[in-house]
Amino acid sequence: MTATPERADIVVGIDPVRNWHLALAWAADEADRRGLALHLVVAVRPPHNTQHVDDTPRHHAQAVAGEDTLRTASDWVRDRQPGVRVTTALLDGAPSKVLAGLSREAAMVVLGSRHLSRTEEFLSAGSLVVPVSAQARCPVVVVGDAEHSTQDPAYLVVGIDGSESSRAALALAFEEADLRRCALRAIAVWQPPVFTLHTGDTLFHAERRLLSETTAGWAEKYPDVRLTHEVLIGSPVEMLANAAEHALAIVVGRRGHGGYTGMRIGSVVHGLLHRAHCPVITVPVE
Repeated sequence: MTATPERADIVVGIDPVRNWHLALAWAADEADRRGLALHLVVAVRPPHNTQHVDDTPRHHAQAVAGEDTLRTASDWVRDRQPGVRVTTALLDGAPSKVLAGLSREAAMVVLGSRHLSRTEEFLSAGSLVVPVSAQARCPVVVVGDAEHSTQDPAYLVVGIDGSESSRAALALAFEEADLRRCALRAIAVWQPPVFTLHTGDTLFHAERRLLSETTAGWAEKYPDVRLTHEVLIGSPVEMLANAAEHALAIVVGRRGHGGYTGMRIGSVVHGLLHRAHCPVITVPVE
């Protein structure tokens, strides 16, 4: 089981010791919508053989468990989406590095989430969500909660702040909304500054103008997508998470420097990965 992903594959990180069904269900349905293949990956850290400890037996056991899980997961996908082609790979290496590397040739990477706190995430050797989201070369979907498909009308949320990364997020959000035949809520969040020389009305209207300018032209390209514009006031993480409480997913651009050396991820994205209760799609600038 060592197939390599094609450019159009959706890569799914599978953890044999945790429940992978929710993330894999999202990925299988997305592959069916887009007519893409799935590439399921289990990464196993290579054994360390020192004068003190030889963990080769543990590595072998993890590899066997990984192979078994990949077979089970492949069969599960075929039952759910019979038309989706599935390939698998058991790879040696740190899971976050393996998946970030595969993102160079993937259309999308899909991960599950345990909703770790920031402290738990820092202490967890197996934490993938932030490192992969920060380093991936393609969109990363983190599925910690199911999409709210019973909401009527169904909708996606996209966060807009005028940056290049949010423009990339908007492009993917429109594409997703068109595929799903759902509405799209484009949201900018204005957090009033403590000190400013301008009036609040002036800054608020500037935010509204930015939102309108950023979304201009997209309705003509996707005439079937019902778009709404909203400027909310408050903390960006809280406002966006609340707006997406009943959404199919929230789409945001990746920007800024986080607390991980060499990684680019903004504080809003980092917060949403922990706070949002729907799938979070993070989009890098190509």
